[in-house]
Amino acid sequence: MDITPALAVGSQVIDGYGDGGFRVAGKRLEGAIIVTPEATFPWEGGDGPLTIECLQPILDRSDRIDILLIGCGKSLEPIPVAIKNQLREKGIGADPMDTGAACRTYNVLLTEDRRVAVALRPVE
Repeated sequence: MDITPALAVGSQVIDGYGDGGFRVAGKRLEGAIIVTPEATFPWEGGDGPLTIECLQPILDRSDRIDILLIGCGKSLEPIPVAIKNQLREKGIGADPMDTGAACRTYNVLLTEDRRVAVALRPVE
C-alpha cells in the first residue's frame, strides 16, 4: 500500500536547507526565500527586520494563502502585533518558528493541500 500523498506536478516541496540556502523542487537557492505551492522566489528584505513591506509578495497572493509560516533562522522571533493584524485583515494567519520547523511544517501542510506559504531565512 502506497501512503505517499500525491502532489501536483511542479509542487514546490522543500527538499533541504542549510549552508545559507535551500533546495526546493530539486533546485538549490541561496539566501532568504518565499515558497508557495506554485512558485519559489527570493525574499527581498528577508535578511532584515520583519516589516509588512517585505511581506508584500504574500499580501499580493492573499486570495491563495490562508497560512503563512515564517522561518526566523536558528531561533524563534515573535511577529510584531501590527504585522500579524495586517495579515489577519487579509485572511492570513501567521506563525513564526525556526527555519527547520517551518520547512517541515510547510511540507506537511502542502501534502494536505492547504493554502500555505513560507518565508524562510537561511541557516548555516
